[in-house]
Amino acid sequence: MSTDAAAPRPWTSEQMDAARRWVETWRTAGVALEAVRVRELRELDGRRAIALLTGPADYRVEPRKARSSSGLVEQQAWFMKARQRA
Repeated sequence: MSTDAAAPRPWTSEQMDAARRWVETWRTAGVALEAVRVRELRELDGRRAIALLTGPADYRVEPRKARSSSGLVEQQAWFMKARQRA
């Protein structure tokens, strides 16, 4: 049986200990981060969040008419044209 230079070597005991510490660190961090996420969601002001996501709005002006498509059909037509040229 020949040894393949690209084959991974077994980890040393120091590497295994470091990997275990890394996993435990992230397990602990995951619990703390989840607590932060829950707290932030409970404190969230929904109206403020929507305003931040959508930007300023003037509700005295009628909204723009929605386009009949998202542009995906037109994009696909452009892709087909490009493919025919290639």
